[in-house]
Amino acid sequence: MEFANLRKEAYEFSSIHTSSIMDNSKICMLVTIVVYLLVMVGVGIYYSHKNKNVSDFYLGGRKLGPIVTAMSAEASDMSSWLLMGLPGVAFLTGAAEAGWTAIGLAVGTYINWLIVAKRLRLYSQRCRNSITLPDFFSNRYRDDKKILEAISAIIILIFFVPYTASGFSACGKLFGTLFGMEYHTAMIMSAIIIIAYTSIGGFLAASTTDLIQSIIMTFALVVLIVFGVSKAGGMQVVMENAEGLKDYLSLNALHNPAGGESTPFG
Repeated sequence: MEFANLRKEAYEFSSIHTSSIMDNSKICMLVTIVVYLLVMVGVGIYYSHKNKNVSDFYLGGRKLGPIVTAMSAEASDMSSWLLMGLPGVAFLTGAAEAGWTAIGLAVGTYINWLIVAKRLRLYSQRCRNSITLPDFFSNRYRDDKKILEAISAIIILIFFVPYTASGFSACGKLFGTLFGMEYHTAMIMSAIIIIAYTSIGGFLAASTTDLIQSIIMTFALVVLIVFGVSKAGGMQVVMENAEGLKDYLSLNALHNPAGGESTPFG
């Protein structure tokens, strides 16, 4: 009887201790995220004083260096999709979809930087100092009626709405998973913060915060891989497990997580 009581007391103490550790870790995470968001807003306020005209606000005065430009562009391009979406696809369906997506992005991004980016950078400045892509198309083809500007603006709007929504959605899921916050509330709060530092500081603020985010993302991806492999028992165990799943490492078939037949990729 006494032994049973001791076990019960030990279990209750362990539960309280574990709960206390979880609460402390959640508090630390929340404080870290709040500080991070405040820093982002601070960056926006700092760069708001650097913007002297419209060109500064939208293009940072065309003074961004190669590292900031590259890291900012890729952080904006990949963002939560790289950290949450692509690993989820790889986890469920194997290497094919995630692998070809990564290959296509690498090739497409390289060709874009090699062929389009430099020419667009120089040509847009010489072509009536165009600030935005719609502005550039309109000036380049002498579209005084602004029809091209309207069409390109609509295209950008259509494709960037779901992209932006996916970023806000990821923020909502993050806060909901970590802290049990209501999804829509967390998403709206995140949207307010992001819109605040972007609208206050313009392109310089957005690029600087993207640079910070890209460094954090790169570090997080490396740490997650090392931590995950070590917790699984090493790379050999991970590879043996992946090889044991039908078509998991194949580049021409999608693994079926339900255990049925694989689906040909494409």
